[in-house]
Amino acid sequence: MSPGVDYLELSDVRVTFDGFVAVDGVSMTVLQGDLRFLIGPNGAGKTTLVDAITGLAPATGSVRFGRTELIGKKVHRIARLGVGRTFQTASVFEELTVLQNLDIAAGSGRGPLSLLRRRTSVPPEVEAAMDTVGLSGLRDRQAGALAHGQKQWLEIGMLLVQNARVLLLDEPVAGMSAEERVQTGELLGRIGAERTVVVVEHDMDFMRSFAASVTVLHAGKVLSEGTVAQVQADPRVQEVYLGRTAVAS
Repeated sequence: MSPGVDYLELSDVRVTFDGFVAVDGVSMTVLQGDLRFLIGPNGAGKTTLVDAITGLAPATGSVRFGRTELIGKKVHRIARLGVGRTFQTASVFEELTVLQNLDIAAGSGRGPLSLLRRRTSVPPEVEAAMDTVGLSGLRDRQAGALAHGQKQWLEIGMLLVQNARVLLLDEPVAGMSAEERVQTGELLGRIGAERTVVVVEHDMDFMRSFAASVTVLHAGKVLSEGTVAQVQADPRVQEVYLGRTAVAS
């Protein structure tokens, strides 16, 4: 693996709740630039695995970002290491503008006095994030007035201004229009080129259009992994996830 390239490496990750094994020995490696989709039926352990990576669910095994072990670290420390996530419902400050949301996110490392000081100009990282997520023209619009898809893009922008190097996105296109889904896929392609991105997704058409690689979970385990074509051709995936048995060749 080339030096300086970010990657997320999971080894034998397990999460157990009151005797129920939600994630059962998952191992996978996601390199920078590999837009990885994580799919599987409801209850497969997808969101729980993301919770384990980000410190929200106690886990055993190993989750390494670069050379740093994440298992056992607090949520805020993992975020400061550059591991960011979104949730199925966008968590933005609805009464504040797009610019204010991004400025607050960018100031997460600044002290209270610095945050209180009025800005005379927009920080370059905020301008860059607005441009990347396509919200430059809406900088003064209240987040609560944004379309559903735009709120998701704003939340991704808030991770970008915090310099997140790993982005874990939980069903980012849920509830979006067809046009918003295409725009989101193109956005993921742009941000994923220089970052490590994992997308938890149910929308199979979206996955087929934009995934670079796919990991399929079933009952907390990795069922299959590879390109979209490889995963779709796997008889186990056809039977368990797509709900049909493989067609004999």
